[in-house]
Amino acid sequence: MTEVEVPAGAEASPKPSGVERLEEEGEIAADYLEELLDIADIGGDIDIDVDHGRPVVAIVSEDSADRDLERLVGRNGQVLDSLQELTRLAVQAKTGERSRLMLDVSSYREQRRGQLRAVAAEAINQVKADNVSVALAPMNAFERKVVHDAVAEAGLVSESSGLEPERYVVIKPA
Repeated sequence: MTEVEVPAGAEASPKPSGVERLEEEGEIAADYLEELLDIADIGGDIDIDVDHGRPVVAIVSEDSADRDLERLVGRNGQVLDSLQELTRLAVQAKTGERSRLMLDVSSYREQRRGQLRAVAAEAINQVKADNVSVALAPMNAFERKVVHDAVAEAGLVSESSGLEPERYVVIKPA
């Protein structure tokens, strides 16, 4: 076997570790979003984190009444969902891999998570009390995941049914 000599400085850079890769995805997303905010002339700061094995990027403002950022959330988070998908595509274009990046604007997802946990708790109590399945209103994938997690924590079973955009969660007795 012949050895190949690699010139100094030409060594292949090692592939980033899992956390480093996720941080890189967050940085790419932040750059993309900063450009978007500049183009749209919208103020906001970008926070980057890694949570549960996925990059999390948040657009925040010190002014809690910032109407510009509310436009990035849209009605029922629809603009936010679209912006998240565009950001994921921008990351994929740079990395060549699909991203599971989560985007939040003005803590919308965090507030929504609390609302959904309350809805899930009410449905869980009904399932436990009446021993019957309960179907919830249609939700997007993020919302369904929050409900599924709450149901699992309560020791019950849930499944998603229906087709997008009318996909919903059914909570069943254990």
